[in-house]
Amino acid sequence: MRIALDVGTVRVGAAASDPEGIMAFPIDTVTRGPVAAQEIANIVAERDAIVVFVGLPLHLSGSEGMSAADSRDFAQELAELIAVPVRFLDERMTTTSAARAMSSAGKSSKDQRRSIDSAAATVLLESALDIDRNGNLGKVTVELPRKENDD
Repeated sequence: MRIALDVGTVRVGAAASDPEGIMAFPIDTVTRGPVAAQEIANIVAERDAIVVFVGLPLHLSGSEGMSAADSRDFAQELAELIAVPVRFLDERMTTTSAARAMSSAGKSSKDQRRSIDSAAATVLLESALDIDRNGNLGKVTVELPRKENDD
């Protein structure tokens, strides 16, 4: 099972794959706060995930801004709590794609707010699964090294 996260300032959307890594589906939205990383770590453990993909919100130019720094900080906090690899994946346009799909399915903007983060995580995970199937995971995603404090 693989997990993907769409890290926002208010919520973290989570999606999971089936054990074979064929399909992705939304699973949860966690409110950002002091225990959010631990809540996500619990989800990772409960689902026996083998990897966690964290969306890296780059600018269209490819540069990083405050949102990317926030995603990196959250991913680092999570990486210290779990034993599986954490990999970054460019998430430009995932929220836009998710919102477009939800609108096409008849969800109003108000209804979308409650589930857009997990829907964006699902789009991110679908992309990661496709990349993996094509054998390009190491070329397109970047693994986050752990700090490994030996104190």
